[in-house]
Amino acid sequence: MQPDDKPTDDQPTNGQYNLSFPELFNQLPPVPPADQHGAGRLAWLRAAWKKTWKEGGFLYKRWEEVGQARHVSWYEIATWIKAALLFGGLSLIVMMLDAAGDIASAALKGLSDVPASDAVGGSGLWGTVDHPIRVFLADQAAHLPVAPAALYAFWQLTGLVGLVGGFFGNAGARIAWLLFGISSLAMIWSATPAGGRAAATGLAALMWALASIFALRGLTLRPIVHNHPAPAPVFSPALHLHATLPAPTPAGDGFGDKPGNFHPLQG
Repeated sequence: MQPDDKPTDDQPTNGQYNLSFPELFNQLPPVPPADQHGAGRLAWLRAAWKKTWKEGGFLYKRWEEVGQARHVSWYEIATWIKAALLFGGLSLIVMMLDAAGDIASAALKGLSDVPASDAVGGSGLWGTVDHPIRVFLADQAAHLPVAPAALYAFWQLTGLVGLVGGFFGNAGARIAWLLFGISSLAMIWSATPAGGRAAATGLAALMWALASIFALRGLTLRPIVHNHPAPAPVFSPALHLHATLPAPTPAGDGFGDKPGNFHPLQG
């Protein structure tokens, strides 16, 4: 250490070498004068490259800092490594946001370009549940500035998000799943002919209940009671002593003698 407590070039501080670019140029050999073929400059570059990689050289120390970065804390990592990591992380975040924006734009465009769904009758169990919903959405879309296919695709997307998000325990997704099921039952009841209305709605309720096994996984209506043991009482005994000090007595012998009332004994 120097007398002013400044580290030298070869002494690290917190695992970092403090070598600046001006000091790097001071380490390099002098530049030879340019010749006709440039051989002197090329030899100088080779010599400078080898010297910076020798022990104590600029590139050697930078490589040492890269090796130490794996074993030290963030505070002790060299500043240039921190800057490179932060710049790379910000660049990655920007790229991810840009890609997410493109994906969302493509999804919305595809959602708006879905071909119009017809209200033809379906077959099977799924057709019994799906066909009334298509009919209901087609009738309602006639009074709305939106295509029936977009309404149907949004209905499917809501159910998928509620099912997947509810499976992973997301509270908002589970609320969306409950609203999705209730609204689906209402649409089926409204659009199904009177003869099969009860059967179609009941079948849809059973299918929704089976799917809820996954969407509402782990949900319970029992109150959660946390039994925490009461903390043990803490006793801190303290002894308080109150002492009364007597008032100081006046100067004298303590027997009521006045000053000057003392006679020495005579033989």
